Amino acid sequence: MVSTRKVSTKQVSKKKTTLKRIRVSSGNGNGTTRTTRKKLDLTIDWHRYQLRGDPDSRANLLRQYLPLVRNVAGRMAIGFPRSVELSDLINTGVIGLVEAFRNFDPERGVKFETYAVPRIRGAILDELRALDWVPRSTRAKSREIERAVVALESESAKKPSEVELARKIGCTIEELNAAKGDVCGSSLLSLDETIYKEEDNHQVPRIETVSDDDRLSALGDLEKSELRAFLVTAIDRLTEQEKLVIALYYFEELTLKEIGEVMSISESRVSQIHTKAVLKLRGMIKERYVLAEQGVG
Repeated sequence: MVSTRKVSTKQVSKKKTTLKRIRVSSGNGNGTTRTTRKKLDLTIDWHRYQLRGDPDSRANLLRQYLPLVRNVAGRMAIGFPRSVELSDLINTGVIGLVEAFRNFDPERGVKFETYAVPRIRGAILDELRALDWVPRSTRAKSREIERAVVALESESAKKPSEVELARKIGCTIEELNAAKGDVCGSSLLSLDETIYKEEDNHQVPRIETVSDDDRLSALGDLEKSELRAFLVTAIDRLTEQEKLVIALYYFEELTLKEIGEVMSISESRVSQIHTKAVLKLRGMIKERYVLAEQGVG
């Protein structure tokens, strides 16, 4: 009896030692244990889905691979404009993930991640092409022009001319200008987008930086009409010969040589008369506005 008790006591002590060892090893390798458990759960879900088409296993598998979609969409978003939202890329990528999941055959010995990544990328690119209103030929021409410009700049260390660029691409100047027009027309900018102004580092909406240099203000229109009225008065103060040269050159748009033939004088003499008349008009305009600023007249 005594010996039996001793043996049982030794056995109990061995069991306790084994339990302690298990606890210690599991305590020091929590990360490895979780990873192993996760892989095991993933394998079990795959077997359940393949054998019975279990919808819960399918949902668990798709949930496990969602970070893969975020990873692919995030890397692709780096090369896209700001107008392309990352959330839209992820939503489209999920569709590609579902398609890859439906068509995946584990018997081929390929990891699902390896099979799914090209399908996710393809789904995102197909959706972007479907939403893009610019023809693919225009996009291709834009990339071709950009590559040609970069190549020529690296060769000559200066901005290439249109002749050099057309020769590099292998087209005429007219075809190059037409391609540039198509490319420029395909660029879209958001007026609500915040940008940095050139003179400082403050961000402002793009719409606040847009201006029409050809459009005059109400004050500009008034000044222009006043200048036109004063020019009529100033031209009346010129000599008859000077008036004729100004009229033929600016209103009839004749060249100096043609004006000389009309007036039966040399081209150089016409140039002298024209220069003298212009200097007179400038002097009268300058005198008029200096007096206006001083409050005279």
